[in-house]
Amino acid sequence: MEPPSGPASRRHVPWSRLLLAVSLLTFWTPPTTAQLTIEMVPPLAAEGLDVLLLGHNVTKNTLGYAWHRGERVDNVQLIASYRVDTNATTNGPEYSGRETLYANGTLLIQNVTQRETGPYTLLVTKNNLQTEIQTGRLHVHPVLPTPVITSNNSNPREHEDTVVLTCGSETQNTSYMWWINSQSLPKGTRLELSKDKRTLTVVTVTRNDTGPYVCEARNPVSVSRSDPFTLDVLSPVAKPSLQASNATVTEHEGPVVLTCLADETGVSIRWFFKGQSLLLAERMTLSSDNSTLTIDPVSRENTGDYQCEAFNRGNSSRSDPLRLHVTWRETSRALSVGAITGIVIGVLLVLILLAVVGRLIFLHRGNWPPASTSGRGPSGSSVS
Repeated sequence: MEPPSGPASRRHVPWSRLLLAVSLLTFWTPPTTAQLTIEMVPPLAAEGLDVLLLGHNVTKNTLGYAWHRGERVDNVQLIASYRVDTNATTNGPEYSGRETLYANGTLLIQNVTQRETGPYTLLVTKNNLQTEIQTGRLHVHPVLPTPVITSNNSNPREHEDTVVLTCGSETQNTSYMWWINSQSLPKGTRLELSKDKRTLTVVTVTRNDTGPYVCEARNPVSVSRSDPFTLDVLSPVAKPSLQASNATVTEHEGPVVLTCLADETGVSIRWFFKGQSLLLAERMTLSSDNSTLTIDPVSRENTGDYQCEAFNRGNSSRSDPLRLHVTWRETSRALSVGAITGIVIGVLLVLILLAVVGRLIFLHRGNWPPASTSGRGPSGSSVS
């Protein structure tokens, strides 16, 4: 005979189910009400735009809302408060006229400025007079203007000067980038960036460092790029050379063309005669770039040393002297002297001849016989 069975309510429980029940009892907690949170829309605000301060997980049984500047509830820092049952809004000491508090507790700030950056605290009062408090932080960033690149030296000299370029005015939370010739900065020992990358230093500039340079300023809400900036590097001026179409010419013949040869581009030319600045005469003309001097015709006054000088705003270099010889015809000079000599001799001979004739006349005047008469004396008798 089989033993009597146990009570129907007592059954075997598998160990797996028992372990599951124990684990659920260990880790399960009863649900709680979600906490109040603050959201800024947008989270990073640009100066001059509108911002919403939203309260999330706000209880439905709400008596009213109040927004304060700062991290604590203080009536001195009250912006505005709203009472649900009376639909009444009260503005506080921190109200600027640009804030609007809505019935759901949302705060709108229009045309925000950097002054509005900081913490904001929302106070929610429930119907049972219990309160919830939460603080959020508003970040307002300036909209960056177009940066302007400035230089410590407007006309640096090649292989001598160091140039410091600065990107715009200093602002907080701003990063900077640089380009040269539309390319990222090459790696080199002569290009140095400051820690914040706002300043670029070009050590011992060369003509290859002229640029153009562009910098970019960037913050969390805006990006702005500068206009191109070009360095005006003054290269050392090489010594020019001076050439003449003919260095020895005859007077009243010509023309003579003097040409100044300069290896540098972007330089100006000036002329010197006998060590002094050349004053153009009527017979002298300069080309439009002053590199060519034409004398037509030449005269003996044009004989002398000529020089040309190449120069820019910072440097200059003068050529070696070139001597122009102007000769004149010796035959024409001899004839002229002979003619003058002949005239002088002729005049002297005439004067001498006149003097001799006059002397002879003077000396022989007393020896000439008197004029003849009738041969009779006063008495009529003949004179023996």
